[in-house]
Amino acid sequence: MNRWDQKRRVMRRYDTTAPSYDELYGEEQEAKYQKALKHVNVAADSWILDVGCGTGLLFSHVAPKAQILVGVEISHGLLVRAKEKAERLSNVHLVQADADHLPFQNGLFSAVFAFTVLQNMPKPKETLGELKRVTKSDGNLVVTGLKKAFSLDDFMDMLADAGLAVVSFVDDEVLKCYVAVAAQR
Repeated sequence: MNRWDQKRRVMRRYDTTAPSYDELYGEEQEAKYQKALKHVNVAADSWILDVGCGTGLLFSHVAPKAQILVGVEISHGLLVRAKEKAERLSNVHLVQADADHLPFQNGLFSAVFAFTVLQNMPKPKETLGELKRVTKSDGNLVVTGLKKAFSLDDFMDMLADAGLAVVSFVDDEVLKCYVAVAAQR
């Protein structure tokens, strides 16, 4: 299966689950956010990127602290749900885009969050490179890796191969994902 076929399949799956996404995955996502946000400083002048923003569950945690929050999602169905949450937050902007081809200049964002993204990408190491590209040199990149998709060693190697240094790491038995906060090396 080529890259675009894989992405279209993922897009269709999330378009289908969009109406029930929060019920299906909300609790798990919230647990990941809580773990990650303990290790990330969101300053008042921060520009934050939420790649694979889903229905916008992260928005309420980050938008009140940041200057700008941009949510990127490839699934139209999820983006419609995210728009409902974004309308209540004046500093949240939404973009439908592919995580491998982000429409932003280099080094624009203070922090980039990518929860539940890498396992859906055909070439996750390349996706990390794109996420790194849009992160400021002194910024943080927060990513998760589904344990069923990545062994711990493979996940850590992928981060290192992408030129990222792990600042903090969570491998909680309760979570289905590893949670890494990384910086550029």
